[in-house]
Amino acid sequence: MNSDQFNKAQRGAGFIAALDQSGGSTPKALKLYGIAEDAYSDDGEMFDLVHQMRTRIITSPSFDGDRVLGAILFEDTMDREIDGRPTSDYLWNVKQVVPFLKVDKGLADEQDGAQVMKPIPNLDDLLARARDKGVFGTKMRSVIKMPGAGLDAVVDQQFEVGRQIIGAGLVPIIEPEVDIHSPEKGKAEEQLKAALLKGLDSLADGQVVMLKLTLPDVDDLYRELVDHPKVLRVVALSGGYSRDEACDKLARNHGVIASFSRALTEGLSAQQSDDEFDAMLDAAITSIAKASNT
Repeated sequence: MNSDQFNKAQRGAGFIAALDQSGGSTPKALKLYGIAEDAYSDDGEMFDLVHQMRTRIITSPSFDGDRVLGAILFEDTMDREIDGRPTSDYLWNVKQVVPFLKVDKGLADEQDGAQVMKPIPNLDDLLARARDKGVFGTKMRSVIKMPGAGLDAVVDQQFEVGRQIIGAGLVPIIEPEVDIHSPEKGKAEEQLKAALLKGLDSLADGQVVMLKLTLPDVDDLYRELVDHPKVLRVVALSGGYSRDEACDKLARNHGVIASFSRALTEGLSAQQSDDEFDAMLDAAITSIAKASNT
């Protein structure tokens, strides 16, 4: 493991850019970026277009390692190049941004108020390939709608797969997202915190994870997790909140940094000139980095 990347992930300023929309969410991301579905005829063309969008973001002068600590990539993006270099190599060696890889294959159907991850076939092969490409860590997402048995199943699965990822020499970002529209969001978050503390206690000495969590109803609810010796970093997802609302909530949760996706790219479009695009991205990065710095 790269010790410079480890130190940056643990202590660096800024936030993590989530640039990992996958097959299912890519059309929506492109549409928000001003590229309609009739602009491409198959998945190949769609992924070419989304890679152009991500390349534009990553190569922008406003996307810098002083404010952007890390970036989460989709597998297709990891396998491509930016300016003639593998994406993860470009991120770290040109931009000083720590590369992460989304490894989950989507969500299973809802059961007991939650959605665990679908099985991840060939995960060991993917992890070995990511490590060879200089990727530091991974991300995998589950969704919690209600408190109960489903929530515990989500956390158990996240730690089980997390141990496999640690065994491959990478740092997992464990992401049990609580749906912001849950009628029992606060109650689910209390149960989640207890389940995460239990999961952390199950890790061996020297094993660490990162946590990616929904911004909680109660400010600083996750402070104990932020300070936990087995937690490298706690990051927050925007979860459907607007950028302004997400940043307001984030600033009230001390020690938590952003890992925003849609809230980062809000307002960016393919039709903007490079100057307009860079200015809009710079404003977004400035506000998210500031909220992360509390």
